Amino acid sequence: MKARHRRFAWIGAGVALLAVAVGLVLNAFQSNLVFFFTPSQIAANEVPHGRAFRVGGLVEASSLRRESDGLTVRFNVTDTAKTIPVTYTGILPDLFKEGKGVVAQGKLGPDGVFHASEVLAKHDENYIPPEVAAALSKAQGEAVAEKTAKTVVR
Repeated sequence: MKARHRRFAWIGAGVALLAVAVGLVLNAFQSNLVFFFTPSQIAANEVPHGRAFRVGGLVEASSLRRESDGLTVRFNVTDTAKTIPVTYTGILPDLFKEGKGVVAQGKLGPDGVFHASEVLAKHDENYIPPEVAAALSKAQGEAVAEKTAKTVVR
């Protein structure tokens, strides 16, 4: 084999190896990509079916119910326009409370109930996740947007 052909073989092998590496990275990125939706978007059927996503909003007052097993919790998440029922089995964060901001990750069941695999609560009194604040301000209008903008800490 001539030196020129050997060089082309090495370049071809390098390009093929780079293509495989890029393909693996993109596949890993695709499988870990989780989108955020509001209860209004879920009610409008804008969510992916069969894939995990995040829903965020406020925990509706008087909606928190604990099952007899002690770990399963049912509650409603609202953006003040629409409400989505959520069920979660596990230990809730210490800061999880009714009327406070929450982001839950999981899948929407065929029964319309969001089955959360993870629940995230705000970390202090002055914080609302930016996605939740934007969704709330969009759902409630301009008057609430001013109040929400004052409480959002980035």
